[in-house]
Amino acid sequence: MISKMIKPDKILEIGTFTGYSAICLALGLTPNGSLTTIETDDELQSFSNEFFIKAGVEKKIRQITGNALEIIPLLEDMFDLVFIDGDKREYCDYYKLAIDKVKNGGFIIADNTLWGGKILDPDIKDRQTKGIIDFNEMLMREKDIEHIIVPVRDGLSIIRKK
Repeated sequence: MISKMIKPDKILEIGTFTGYSAICLALGLTPNGSLTTIETDDELQSFSNEFFIKAGVEKKIRQITGNALEIIPLLEDMFDLVFIDGDKREYCDYYKLAIDKVKNGGFIIADNTLWGGKILDPDIKDRQTKGIIDFNEMLMREKDIEHIIVPVRDGLSIIRKK
């Protein structure tokens, strides 16, 4: 729904997994729009591609396998929308690389930013939870964005670049 509201021309997705979110995002693209998705697990590419074909969006999606932290700096496109749903320990790093690839007025959406409520539990100290906490705290300090956390399911941060 958010992608359909924004009507992006170019989308970057960090973390493909099964391809469900890529399909949802691709359905909101402009007619000539494209989505670039990055996934570390090379075994998932053919799996997600089957779903892209079934959804009729395979021609709009470019799949890249590898480490997003190494790939993002090499991307030449500017994006209207970036969706972050990769390794939670690296959310801050993904954001820092992606924000310069987002057009002014563009959006970054980060999934799982409430992390099942674990971000509020001081006894939970795992690295995934710490990554989400650090990300949320970093966003509060950022000056050139507006952001909210939508408390749906596991939390969705919507960030708009000023």
